[in-house]
Amino acid sequence: MKDSHYSLISRLLFTVAGILFVIAVWDWIIGWFGYRLSWVAYEPGRLFEFAAILVIFVIALLLRQIRDVLKQK
Repeated sequence: MKDSHYSLISRLLFTVAGILFVIAVWDWIIGWFGYRLSWVAYEPGRLFEFAAILVIFVIALLLRQIRDVLKQK
């Protein structure tokens, strides 16, 4: 794959991770008041886990890009 594909994939995954993180924080905060986001099928902790997994994949893609650039030099 080209560098632009890696960049696009990593940005997409990071955006999805950010959205999951925001939803999890919002659900966790409104949970203090006894409410819940009814359209979210997972608990906030599970959403945090999914966001962390996606960030790990982003880190792996970035490290791969760094390795490829260092190999070219």
